[in-house]
Amino acid sequence: MPHTPHTEQKKKTDRRVIIAAAFILVVVGGGIGVAAYIAAAQKTVYIENSTIEAPVVDLTPTTAGTLSAVYVSVGDTIAPNTVVAEVGTDLIKSQNGGYVIMASNAVGKPVGTSDTIVKTIDPSQLRVVGQVEEDKGLADIVPGQRATFTVDAFGGESFDGIVDEVEPTANNSDVVFNISDKRQEQDFDIKVRFDVAAHPELKNGMSAKLWIYKN
Repeated sequence: MPHTPHTEQKKKTDRRVIIAAAFILVVVGGGIGVAAYIAAAQKTVYIENSTIEAPVVDLTPTTAGTLSAVYVSVGDTIAPNTVVAEVGTDLIKSQNGGYVIMASNAVGKPVGTSDTIVKTIDPSQLRVVGQVEEDKGLADIVPGQRATFTVDAFGGESFDGIVDEVEPTANNSDVVFNISDKRQEQDFDIKVRFDVAAHPELKNGMSAKLWIYKN
């Protein structure tokens, strides 16, 4: 078909229509994305810096002396009342058993009653623990709320949980005085339980991101 002024003008018009349509899709799509983000933010409290952890049990000698032996290693799972180390004639025993996360290598050296020889955790007590500032959604969080979290080690995979505890005392409870009119905001621990047995891949110390769904 021969090119005519009318044909060229029609092609230019068609190109403008396509470009305009593409622009509208980008703007509208972006608007939908922003709207979805805002809607999600209104329904959840997001805690970026969270950790999977369990309470740590420190095993120490009852008397000072020389650490003569350590009978466990990091990674061991031990039963209650297991002898984990020996200081002089003092046998250091586990209390409730658990998973060993630290074992001293100071055999042959003097230790005191405040020196931790072995540290253990109970894997069944693993929780996702995050900190929330008192003005960043703390009032919206109560035990029993649904939560989801991701773990850095497993990319975008999402895990389900339930808010188990909102710590009644702030972490940074020390009084700080300064000349600023801005008051120091306090951080509170939020603990979320999950099905530990169903997710043995989730380990103590892993970094996580946490979303808590408001009621």
